[in-house]
Amino acid sequence: MDILMLGTGSAFAKTFYNNNALVYSEGRTLLIDCGHTAPRALHRLGIPLADIDAILVTHIHADHVGGLEELAFQYSLIYKTRKPLYVADTLVSPLWEHTLRGGLQQEDNHSLEDYFDVRPLREGEAAELLPGLTAELLRTEHIPGKKSYSVLLNGTFFYTADMKFDPDLLRRLVYERGVKTIFHDCQLHAPGTVHACLPELLTLPEDLQERIRLMHYGDDQPNFIGRSGKMTFVEQHKRYTI
Repeated sequence: MDILMLGTGSAFAKTFYNNNALVYSEGRTLLIDCGHTAPRALHRLGIPLADIDAILVTHIHADHVGGLEELAFQYSLIYKTRKPLYVADTLVSPLWEHTLRGGLQQEDNHSLEDYFDVRPLREGEAAELLPGLTAELLRTEHIPGKKSYSVLLNGTFFYTADMKFDPDLLRRLVYERGVKTIFHDCQLHAPGTVHACLPELLTLPEDLQERIRLMHYGDDQPNFIGRSGKMTFVEQHKRYTI
């Protein structure tokens, strides 16, 4: 399993693209989230939309789903296909009704299913998304009252979408479930209101920090290189083998 970050920036970052990723498994490609900068990042990297085999959505903020309208139109009008779209069963309706319907609803297209092969996922149940790639959605706290999920891939790689600091969850995943690598969103400055912040993550024991790579950071990230304890920063557009 390899991962390439299309972007590693926070919702307000301008230097860095939205925190979205491509995961590669057995010659197939999964797109995790599709923010408004994702189509541009794909174009810059020379990756055609046809190369994406499936899409996984973690929650419905614009930096995670703002590019789905373009993908929907391109797949429908140009590629004449409906790509698999994996999304928590609790988010299928909100994704359409509160995010995509205004731009995508047309005379002959009245639902998310008209554009994508929608495949709802149940929280806590592992499912094979691509050959050799399983995903389990874990409900994690982000914005009060809005459902958001992080993803456990192949049982060993934990990818936080957006989540508040939850040291107990991180300990359980590593010490009880055998997680080897964590890509964790990181607000560089305290307080960590809706994201884990760097000062909080630095309170983790070193053996946990050594498993963590930081992403979803602000444009001042270069000022924090060498100030992140045992944790390292994920670089956008670099491919990592997990």
